[in-house]
Amino acid sequence: MDNKLPLVVLTGPTAVGKTDLSIKLAKMINAEIISADSMQVYKRMDIGTAKIKNEEMDGVIHHMIDILEPTEDFNVVMFVNMAKDLINDISKRGHIPLIAGGTGFYIQALLKNVEFTSHDSDPSFRENLSEYAKEHGAKALHDRLKKVDPEYADEVHFNNIKRVIRALEYYEQTGEKFSDHNKREALRGSPYNYAYFVLGDIRENVYSRINKRVDIMLENGLIDEVRALLKEGCTSDMVSMQGLGYKEIIGYLNGEYSYDEAVTMLKKETRHFAKRQLTWFRREKDTIWFDKSELSNDDILDGMIRILINRHIFSNTADNDPDIQQN
Repeated sequence: MDNKLPLVVLTGPTAVGKTDLSIKLAKMINAEIISADSMQVYKRMDIGTAKIKNEEMDGVIHHMIDILEPTEDFNVVMFVNMAKDLINDISKRGHIPLIAGGTGFYIQALLKNVEFTSHDSDPSFRENLSEYAKEHGAKALHDRLKKVDPEYADEVHFNNIKRVIRALEYYEQTGEKFSDHNKREALRGSPYNYAYFVLGDIRENVYSRINKRVDIMLENGLIDEVRALLKEGCTSDMVSMQGLGYKEIIGYLNGEYSYDEAVTMLKKETRHFAKRQLTWFRREKDTIWFDKSELSNDDILDGMIRILINRHIFSNTADNDPDIQQN
């Protein structure tokens, strides 16, 4: 443990309240935040990603936000490589790296030090699968993954075509299920001394906040944001445009369905996304859960600080806070 860098993770489903708590926790432990949100990396995609505003950061340094053009790809390998460099740099400066965001696959890969396969990609195979999805639909492509790797198919949504194709390509080239590969990699030891916090809440509360968030996004100009991205050359098949809020509005702008249908679809898909996030985090064995329906934010922060002190990830507060010393 002495040779491992300290690391804090604060995650949970969308709209559970991660942003506010991450800022408060970062200020308490002198942390810099590394975003683990697969969409907030993109510039000019602010409304649909519920991107944190500069004034909301309250002086806390944030990384991995607004670093890519919407036309660029972003994936788990890029995230892990960038995050590792940031963790080293933040630690050298005497601060604690705090991973905050809801992309569980990215967080797992970083914590478990997953090594991604170096087998050569097959552009023609990927192109054939892409064409198959265009011709028969994303669901049909996902069904092909279900036949060879039902376990991994349960983890990835059928609309996430790139991940489906990657898993099919891996199986085609190695003969091994991608789920088996991930299980093997998950057994690897972590290079970090970490605490993996997950915020939970009763489903009704999360779903209610999701519905309100979508309404606010639309009031704040989500449609204009998507329209501007399309005008600058973004297309529906780009990684950035596959994000919630973007693919639904693109369909509306293309005349595929009405405005009301788009709003209903976006709320429904976001609720389903939150449910999948919770399923993912419940499968993780080393998470520490805090239920927002039972605890106040102050209680949650106190609990996190005590755990960080006990795990020797953070110590300064114990020297100055008599309440923590007494407990």
